[in-house]
Amino acid sequence: FLRQLGIHPDWQFVDVYGMEPELLSMVPRPVCAVLLLFPITEKYETFRTEEEERIKAEGQDVKSSVYFMKQTINNACGTIGLIHAIANNRDKMNFETNSSLKKFLEDSLSMTPEERAKYLETYEAIRVTHESSAHEGQTEAPSIDEKVDLHFIALVNVGGHLYELDGRKPFPINHGETNDDSFLEDAIEVCKKFMERDPEELRFNAIALSAA
Repeated sequence: FLRQLGIHPDWQFVDVYGMEPELLSMVPRPVCAVLLLFPITEKYETFRTEEEERIKAEGQDVKSSVYFMKQTINNACGTIGLIHAIANNRDKMNFETNSSLKKFLEDSLSMTPEERAKYLETYEAIRVTHESSAHEGQTEAPSIDEKVDLHFIALVNVGGHLYELDGRKPFPINHGETNDDSFLEDAIEVCKKFMERDPEELRFNAIALSAA
């Protein structure tokens, strides 16, 4: 999928099979982003509403350099998560000259999160790449109209702060300070909070974007 989007193949996604320190130490470094797959449950939706209200009331610091976009396409959270992960690490990426994702990011850099979402709806190159990659998988990809209760988000380090980027939310979530050395461990701590909110759920998976 990365190669089809025009990104140099030495960037790779690595499954984080365990979240204990000794297992995390086996993940190739540096880690630039973590994608979390989790179930959308009633408990989570209640938390999401409360979190949004709290942040609107208390405020938060979000750096202007954070690239964030809304999700307006059903069942495209994986693609949105990937765009968030790469867009916020584009200075570390080795894009090919004709990269469709590089062009999308350059075109949308000055847009609002809502404008980026609308632009993606009409951006044929990424849509075709997403669909072709989905059909290469072991299971059939859901249609855009099918209800799916699993969701992808991206965790990234921008300017020394760990941000949660979820196109279903109105803004990025600042989870506090981090650095290149501790980012993976800090991101996994955020993942654990998702798991703690739904202790009876087992449908969690974390994937690290590594430059190794």
